[in-house]
Amino acid sequence: MRRLQSTVPVLAAVALACLASIAPASADPYDYPWCAQGPSFGYPGQCMYQTYAHCQASISGQYLACGENPRFLFREQAQPRQPQRRYRRIDHD
Repeated sequence: MRRLQSTVPVLAAVALACLASIAPASADPYDYPWCAQGPSFGYPGQCMYQTYAHCQASISGQYLACGENPRFLFREQAQPRQPQRRYRRIDHD
């Protein structure tokens, strides 16, 4: 019983440390402009390449081709924010 009481706080600390180390993925694979395309990947393919040269180097020797990612090409562009108007207070004496 005593051993169980000392094990629970240790397990709780380990669980908290694991949860604290979880970070969101740095980038969605569909954010990249180039895709390895072929019969095994479907459409649009495996879109994980930032440059055409990187895609070409990765598919070398395989029955694949590099193509542009349609999700990247036709994604909705963020609208530029309108600057907020700032009004100066004018004191009339």
